[in-house]
Amino acid sequence: MAQPGFAAFVRQRAARLELELAVHGAGSGRFTVDVSGQPDLIDAFEMACSLGPLDSLVLDCERTATHRTSGGDQER
Repeated sequence: MAQPGFAAFVRQRAARLELELAVHGAGSGRFTVDVSGQPDLIDAFEMACSLGPLDSLVLDCERTATHRTSGGDQER
């Protein structure tokens, strides 16, 4: 079950990695996040969340297709 501290952890990691972040369905100890940015940084974000605070559990990660932008490859 996700704790309020995990939401803060997710926001801090996304900011540190300069990823765009949207949190959905916060409440009842569960939430979903959408991140977008450089694929390697999304990989780092996924790993950080998976290894995050001990009282948190990441159930699933889903990736969508990469597309090109003026800033290089982006992924969501």
